[in-house]
Amino acid sequence: MATIGFIGLGNMGGPMAANLLKAGHRVTGYDLNYAALAALAAAGGRTAASAAEAVRGAEVIITMLPAGQQVRDVWLHQGGLIAAAVAEGKPLLIDCSTIDVASAREVAQAAEAAGLEMLDAPVSGGTVGAAAGTLTFMVGGSDAAFARAQAVLRGMGKTIVQAGGPGAGQAAKICNNMMLAITMIGVSEGFLLGEKLGLDRDKLWAITSAATAQSWALSNYCPAPGPVPGAPSNRDYAPGFMAALMLKDVKLSQAAAEATGSPTPLGAQAAALYQKLVDAGDGARDFSAIYRWLAAQDRATAG
Repeated sequence: MATIGFIGLGNMGGPMAANLLKAGHRVTGYDLNYAALAALAAAGGRTAASAAEAVRGAEVIITMLPAGQQVRDVWLHQGGLIAAAVAEGKPLLIDCSTIDVASAREVAQAAEAAGLEMLDAPVSGGTVGAAAGTLTFMVGGSDAAFARAQAVLRGMGKTIVQAGGPGAGQAAKICNNMMLAITMIGVSEGFLLGEKLGLDRDKLWAITSAATAQSWALSNYCPAPGPVPGAPSNRDYAPGFMAALMLKDVKLSQAAAEATGSPTPLGAQAAALYQKLVDAGDGARDFSAIYRWLAAQDRATAG
């Protein structure tokens, strides 16, 4: 079992750290939020007063942070985690945040220059997957670092996939979430049209989930209330995966598309629609609340 320093104990990081403890690892965590630290302590972990303190004696250092700026700050600047890690020997560095590819590669290059191995390993599965330990990890980095990470990542997830070299995990994540955002909007539109045409919602779901429209957004996470009892649509769109975070990820995909000259017209439209959902005050709702937002536009037009 490994000694792990875990930085960032929020809605995702907290349950991930708790699952590492359940798997028998020793975890010391740090977060700016006292309640997050208290939750880790209650789960059996140790808490630290700073990021540098959290990584003392660590064999593996994990970060789960909101955006590229925070990742750069913690590893390279104010937090100075790479410098702190060097003092601890040769710990494996893993960033599970979802950030831009350029930031991931910048931090990985700094780690390599310091003689350390680093992986970018963003996740899919939301807070439900984080709590259940069933996350999918999309991993970028060397074969050697990927092999070192297996026991730790399997304490938090079910599917661990090496996408390629440094930054490849982030690239896979933003492509995945752009596709998911587009699909969720399409499923929402299909159910709204079906209702206009007089179709029963449950019967439409039964047909489409077994036909060519089948998708994860439809079969497992249906945005229309009713057909999938465990979906956020049946809990007033409590997340899940917040709409504000989906907007962040789709914006990352659009920045990457612009940088590479890749045509993503549906991705651009998805970003515009999720921006409207967030602007309407639903950023903290699940991203499947795009169904309810679209329904409201229809009622406004009819009125």
